[in-house]
Amino acid sequence: MDRSQVLLPQREVRKGNPASKLRVSLIVPVYNEEASIGIFLKAIDAVFVDLQDIDPEIVFVNDGSDDGTLHLLVDAHRTRQDVVVVDLSRNFGKEAALSAGIDIATGDALVPMDVDLQDPPELIPRMIETWLSGFEVVLAKRRSRSTDSLAKRLSSGIFYRVHNAIAEPRIPDNVGDFRLMDRVVADALGQLPESRRFMKGLFAWVGFRTTVLEYDRVERAAGSSKFNGWKLWNFAVEGFTGFSTAPLRVWTYLGIAVSILAFVYAAMLMVRTLFFGVDVPGYASTMVAIAIFGGLQLTGIGVIGEYLGRAYIEAKRRPVYLIRRTYRVEPESWT
Repeated sequence: MDRSQVLLPQREVRKGNPASKLRVSLIVPVYNEEASIGIFLKAIDAVFVDLQDIDPEIVFVNDGSDDGTLHLLVDAHRTRQDVVVVDLSRNFGKEAALSAGIDIATGDALVPMDVDLQDPPELIPRMIETWLSGFEVVLAKRRSRSTDSLAKRLSSGIFYRVHNAIAEPRIPDNVGDFRLMDRVVADALGQLPESRRFMKGLFAWVGFRTTVLEYDRVERAAGSSKFNGWKLWNFAVEGFTGFSTAPLRVWTYLGIAVSILAFVYAAMLMVRTLFFGVDVPGYASTMVAIAIFGGLQLTGIGVIGEYLGRAYIEAKRRPVYLIRRTYRVEPESWT
């Protein structure tokens, strides 16, 4: 049976909205992206003009922009009923903005994507077709990262290898936030209570029936990336500490190994003292040992601090985001 025949009876009938259409929500976090808004909307319209059986919803989440982004989004909302604008009270970060969009969206399927068009809207019809064939998650995987710098490609490869070696569940290589997920997946994400959110990990954790579509990523259509090396590093640390206790466990094994080496070294000193007498200890070797073991101790304390900090923040139970205002056309006004 066609998936749409299964979904339609379960959908809430919205007053004035054709019940024969499936709603697909695009989740678009934006931060200082005034140069990209118009280009993005034109690209989306070009895709959905041929999808007559799909009712699109574009949920822009303004993540505390301080340029003209919000003004352009509100103008778009006033002229288009398919545009929803969620204005956060400040900049909470992309993961929080993505969570807000997922919570607000009303679609039967949701597609998180970037406004810079590096996530090609032309792939959305194939994603919808694959979803209707029975999959609950359709991942978009980059065939290559040729548009990224060499440093970013190398660091990304290292991150995926290390994360998948120490953490569960595994994160698919070269898969970002761009994907299509069924409403049941979005509802499952809404049940996860953590405030420090690493969305790639959460997407993988909830599971569901998943398939992959590959695509070629292009250069940004406008604007510039808001991520720098420091933010990417913190993002990686968030992924490691959010889904693995291996960084903590390794210090147990390291401590055992160091203790064994210290015991062996102490035994060697005792034997040498008994047979060859006592020699004058060297200053250099003493300082090297102090520096090495002092560095190891401080690193271990730092790793513990990362986890303790996460527990401290989670214990406060602060909301992931706060909304200043939501601009949307209510169902009663649909025509």
